[in-house]
Amino acid sequence: MEQAVSADVQGTFAVARVSESALLIKLAGPWHLTRDVPTAAGVRREIESSPNLKSVSFDTSGLTQWDSGLLSFLVQTSQACRARNIDQDRRGLPDGLRRLLELSEAVPEKKGTRSAAVTARFFERVGDLTVAYGLSVGDFMGFLGELTVAFGKFLRGTARYRRIDLLEIIQECGANAVAIITLISFLVGLILAFMGAVQLSQFGASIYVADLVCIGMTREMGAIMTAIIMSGRTGAAFAAKLGTMKVTQEIDAFTTMGVSPMEFLVLPRVLALVLMMPLLCLYADLLGILGGLFVGVTMLGLTVRSYLQETISTLTLTNLFGGLFKATFYGFLIAIAGCIRGFQCGNSSSAVGDAATQAVVMSIVMGVIACGLFAVVFNIIGI
Repeated sequence: MEQAVSADVQGTFAVARVSESALLIKLAGPWHLTRDVPTAAGVRREIESSPNLKSVSFDTSGLTQWDSGLLSFLVQTSQACRARNIDQDRRGLPDGLRRLLELSEAVPEKKGTRSAAVTARFFERVGDLTVAYGLSVGDFMGFLGELTVAFGKFLRGTARYRRIDLLEIIQECGANAVAIITLISFLVGLILAFMGAVQLSQFGASIYVADLVCIGMTREMGAIMTAIIMSGRTGAAFAAKLGTMKVTQEIDAFTTMGVSPMEFLVLPRVLALVLMMPLLCLYADLLGILGGLFVGVTMLGLTVRSYLQETISTLTLTNLFGGLFKATFYGFLIAIAGCIRGFQCGNSSSAVGDAATQAVVMSIVMGVIACGLFAVVFNIIGI
C-alpha cells in the first residue's frame, strides 16, 4: 500500500510500505530551492510510527532535476534513520547525490558546537542599552565637532565642496518642498481656526479666531509643522543618499582621495536646510493665516478686512522672529540627524532603509524636545 505524504508544485515524494520492516521513498519531479520544496516531516512521522522498521530505500526513477534542496531533505531523513538505528539503502540515489551525502557525513559534528540560546538577564539588557546610548552620544558629539571644524573652514573660505551641489540641495530643500508645505500649512491654519471658532462663537468673540491663528502659527505651529514635514521628506532623503554612498564605498573613496566627506557632503546639506527652513516657515505662517481667514469668512461671517486688521494688530515681531529662529534651529537638527544616520549606515541595502527611518525618528524627537525647551526658555525671559 502506497501513502502520498507530500506534494508541491515543484518536487514530490511518496512513502511506500514494502514490508513490515522495509520502507521505500519515491522521489519525483524537479527539486529546486527557487520555490518551496517538501520537508522531511512526513518521512520522520512514518519512521517514528513504525517500531519494526529496519531499512529505508530510495527510488529516484521519476526524479528530473535536483539541487541542494533535495540534499537537505535526504540529510534530515538520514538523521531520523540514524536516531532509530535504521539501515539506509542509497543505491537508488543518483551517484552525485550519494557522494554529497557521504561527504556531509564524513566528519561527525563535535559535541558542543551548537551554542544554546542564551537569554540575557534584565539588568544585562539595561546595561547593554546604556552603553549603546552612551556610545551613540559620543558619536554624535564627535560628528558635531567635525561639523564645527568644517563650518569654520567655510567661514574662512577654505572648505572643499562644490557650489553647484549646494545650489541643487537648496532647490531640493526649498522650492521642491513648497507644494507639501502649502497643503499642510493651510490645513493646519484651517483646523486651528475651526477649533477656536467652535468655542469663541459661543461667547460672541468670533473675531478673536484671527488672534488664535496668528499667534499659534507664527509662534509654534508654523515652525514645528515645517520641521516635521522636512524631517520625513528631506531628513530621510539625506540619510538614504549618504547611506547608499556608504554602501557603495563612495564615502571611503572621498577619504582615500584626501577630500573630507564632512566638507564635501555634510556641510552643503546643513547650510541648505538652515537657509531654507526660516523661509519655508515664513511661507507656512502665511498659508496658516490664510487657512484661518477661509474659516473666518465662510463659517463665522467675518469680512476679509476685519480679519486681516485683527491679525495685523495681533502680530508682533517677537512672535514672528521667535518662530523663524526655532525653524532655523530645527533645520540644523534635521540635517544633523539625516547626515549622521547616513554615515552610520550599515553595508547592506536593507540598512539604507533603516538609516532613513532612524533619521526621521531622531529628527522628530529632537525637534519636539527642542520645542519644549524653547517654550520654557521663552517663558523665563518673558517672550
